[in-house]
Order: sequence, then structure tokens, then C-alpha cells
Amino acid sequence: MGRVTGSHGLRGMLKVRSFAESTDLYREGERILVALPDGSEKPFTLRSVSPHGRGLLMRLGAVDDRRQADRLSGATLFVDKSRLPALAQDTYYWFELKGLRVRTTTGLWLGVLEEVIPTPANDVYVVRDRTPNQTREVLIPAVASVVLAVDLDGRTMVVDPPDGL
Repeated sequence: MGRVTGSHGLRGMLKVRSFAESTDLYREGERILVALPDGSEKPFTLRSVSPHGRGLLMRLGAVDDRRQADRLSGATLFVDKSRLPALAQDTYYWFELKGLRVRTTTGLWLGVLEEVIPTPANDVYVVRDRTPNQTREVLIPAVASVVLAVDLDGRTMVVDPPDGL
């Protein structure tokens, strides 16, 4: 639901870029999972959260000083899926889209959706085709005229990319 961008102050506060539309998803006293950049994961209790500029300030249990907070920089924050609000039809959470196999309407393999980049106009899907000798990357605008079908059960996406893509 967010990414730790750094520490704030000396008492272990974290600066967080939230991916959630509302801070209501972050509830004091509840558990969140922190995935560290090294691939390890650790659960924490959320002690406090408040808006701060374009992001949030967050305090986690067992993080009491700047040194501990600095170790979490770059970590990704997760909440239990059962706490997420239901979405409108044809609307998806980013974590649901990551890993989808992407093909064009003509059947051309583009790769796997690995990342979502938020932009003011629309999200952009980063699709990568990794082979032993190279990685090809395609950026797909997340708009209805381009993304024609999403099959979460089948883990596929069909796109009609604009000319030049």
C-alpha cells in the first residue's frame, strides 16, 4: 500500500509514499507487512499515521530511532487483502496486475507486466520480456482503448498498442 521513502526526525518516524487513495486503510494497532529491498519480510504493528506533505508520516512498533527507520528505507508496505475495499468492474489493484502475461490482439508476446507507474493522466504498465541475453521493455498506457482484456484467473492481458509502441 506504500513505499518507505526515508526517515523523519530522530525517533523512528518513517516518510511513506502511499499508493492508497485514502489513509483509512492504515489503522493504528493493526499489523502491516514490510517487504525490505533485500527480499526479506517482517510484520509490524502500526502505531501512528498522519498526512505529511504529499505523503504520510508513519510510526511502526519496534522502530524507535532514526537508525532503525533508515534500515526500512525503500521497503514496501502491505496490508491484508481482506481489508481492501471492493472495486468497480474493470478496475484492478496493482498487485493483481503484476505478473500478468501480456499479448497484443494479433497474439504477439510482449512480456510480463512487472510494474505500474502512476502518472497524472493515467497509469502506465511496464511490460518486460526477459531472455537470457537481453530484456525488452514496453510501456503500455492503462487506458480502455489500449488495454482490451484483463483475465485475472488466466493471468493474461490483451492490448492493442498505439502505432510506434
